[in-house]
Amino acid sequence: MLSPSFLLSSLSRNLDSLPIRTAAMNSVRIIGGEWRRRVLRFPDSIGLRPTPDRVRETLFNWLGQDLRGLKCLDLFAGSGALGFEAASRGASQVVMVDNEPKVLAALEANASQLQAGDRLRIVRADAVKFASLPDSAGGPFDVLFLDPPYRKGWVERLVPLLDNLLDEEAALYVEAEQALEGCGEWQTVREGRAGQVYYHLMRKR
Repeated sequence: MLSPSFLLSSLSRNLDSLPIRTAAMNSVRIIGGEWRRRVLRFPDSIGLRPTPDRVRETLFNWLGQDLRGLKCLDLFAGSGALGFEAASRGASQVVMVDNEPKVLAALEANASQLQAGDRLRIVRADAVKFASLPDSAGGPFDVLFLDPPYRKGWVERLVPLLDNLLDEEAALYVEAEQALEGCGEWQTVREGRAGQVYYHLMRKR
């Protein structure tokens, strides 16, 4: 009969030989600019859904492929697809805001991998609180990406704060679960739909 000590030792060796399983990471690819084809990794998080490639391609056709000199704000950064895409296309500054620690850690890791330097600023904050403090936000911004979790009332709460964040000639991009004619003084000038996602480019009236 095998001794208990031998059995424990054998079990320990077998466990040590098993591969360590790590949490799976999702990925999205940058589609244009300096970092074209580079892959961003991000974790699962409630309400996090990266803007699809086709929609991003349409958006940056609307905005123009060259964003040099523009300041951009990605207020619900999530995977970072919109913010990193803007930086890849030459935006002089991109501020990315999120409030989920594991999402922020992934954003920091991607920024480091891309060697983004001073072009990217990653901020942990609640979106409404951040928008309520324009001096610390770093605005006014030329482009605001607004892709919040659906059915949480985020867009409605942020509409009164848009003037805190945006230049008069700025572009506002909004994704929502329904078509929008506008957000306050910002009127939809271009729009599209991809599956259940409605996306809009808005300008101030």
